[in-house]
Amino acid sequence: MTTPAVPGPRTPEAVHRRRWLILGVLMLSLLIVVLDNSILNVAVKTISTPAPTGLGATQSELEWAINAYTLVFAGLLFSAGLLGDRLGRKKVLLGGLVVFGVGSALAASSGSPAELIAFRAVMGLGAAFVMPATLAVLMNVFERDEQPKAIGIWAGGVGLAIAIGPITGGVLLDHFWWGSVFLVNVPIVILAIGLMLWLVPDSRDPNPGRIDLVGVLLSVAGLVLLVYGIIRGGQLADFTDPAVLATISAGLAVLAAFVVFEKRSDHPSIDVTYFKSKVFSAAISVIALVFFALMGVTFFAVFYTQSVRGYSPLETGLLMLPLAAAQMIFAPRARLVVDRFGHRATTTGGMLLIAAMLAAFATLDADTPIWILEVVFFLMGTGMAHIMTPVSVVIMQALPREKAGSASALSNTFRQVGGALGIAVLGSVLSTAYRTRIEDELAQLPTAARHTAGESIEATLAAAARLGPEGRALVTPANDAFLHSMHVTALGGAGVALVGAVVVALFLPGRVKEPEADGRAAEAEPAYTLENFPRQRKDTGQ
Repeated sequence: MTTPAVPGPRTPEAVHRRRWLILGVLMLSLLIVVLDNSILNVAVKTISTPAPTGLGATQSELEWAINAYTLVFAGLLFSAGLLGDRLGRKKVLLGGLVVFGVGSALAASSGSPAELIAFRAVMGLGAAFVMPATLAVLMNVFERDEQPKAIGIWAGGVGLAIAIGPITGGVLLDHFWWGSVFLVNVPIVILAIGLMLWLVPDSRDPNPGRIDLVGVLLSVAGLVLLVYGIIRGGQLADFTDPAVLATISAGLAVLAAFVVFEKRSDHPSIDVTYFKSKVFSAAISVIALVFFALMGVTFFAVFYTQSVRGYSPLETGLLMLPLAAAQMIFAPRARLVVDRFGHRATTTGGMLLIAAMLAAFATLDADTPIWILEVVFFLMGTGMAHIMTPVSVVIMQALPREKAGSASALSNTFRQVGGALGIAVLGSVLSTAYRTRIEDELAQLPTAARHTAGESIEATLAAAARLGPEGRALVTPANDAFLHSMHVTALGGAGVALVGAVVVALFLPGRVKEPEADGRAAEAEPAYTLENFPRQRKDTGQ
């Protein structure tokens, strides 16, 4: 097993007088990756409607349209980070943008849900090379004392993308066809490439790792099998089905083989020595847990606003604005809260706030005043800002500067895997709870149509529309069944967020101690960088 390199002298390209302009270019590259998912959140209902308005995608196909991107993204992130370390982060970033732009153009021209799923996977391939490279370049052009501020602004850029995405998607869907939500990425990609060629310096790891092809294949195969089994179980509303159990078991077995292989490999995709630090492991885990909860809830929130409440895609985008606004406001300032209260208190408070707001979804019904939803979204964004910034700083500063690509890839891998599993698990809970509640109301439908009509509220409403006046009797039961399933799913997400709060409360570092009265500095908490792992294991038990 290779040991992490001790940081050496700063490389010349790392100190750059145009670093703040470079940060702006990196945020533009990040913008298209995040923008795509936030736009898609508003467009899922439109894509689920029959042609020519949409593609007539079922709920499981919508989940796959999201997760095809996410699984390829997550499965290749670490190898993409290593490739950037080896070939140069700028080169990899440019290549990723080109692939992402091509995938976006192809997705816009999809003629079926299957084509959309395939082209979304191509987009995920490009995004896998963009995301880790942006944060790796950032870590190499900013000095260590400026990194928390830069990461805070970088995280605020995520909030900006989340704000722009739904509104942009709503405007496009109001005036153009559904494919415009993907085609809009192309001009942004062209602009980002031009600015990057002009401004961004290249950097690389002088001692890069080897690409672990076996590990990549095992991780992607395991995740796809696991997620497929979970989504299929929700589609059937039966997780005891032999095929579902076999697929989930096979996914878990392949992932177990991946872990064993990584421990024994001399060039692993994920160096398991990183996880010997409880602080590092807790920071990585909480990213996965918070996105597990958040992505699952965001998935059903769009159907609540559009299908139950009757808002348009543009109005839905505007309703989600407080979620992004809070992240834009608080993410750059979260470091000040960390300075005052420490990583542990700040992040635990953020997780508890997320849990409370997810639980608040369980109180919403068809006529809840809309300002309550706005408050919930704003407080969710506030919680996210006080989680992602401090946790990202912990992760990025835990590795030597030369391993910035690996640190960024690890962070984003766990975020994407957590989000994919959140959509799969909580989406399946939503499907199962909905089908169980609506099943008796579908007796008037032909036997062959009952299963499809019971998969989601959109499927039920489409079946009701085909029945004409007789189908109106299904609308109220469909809304009631969806609200019930949303409440169940939201409470599940809140439970996951509470687990995350416990993890960070136990393991993240607290507030740095102030100097004592006699002027001598109080003993600081043990550093949590990887080069200090041997001392940590000896002195602190970590």
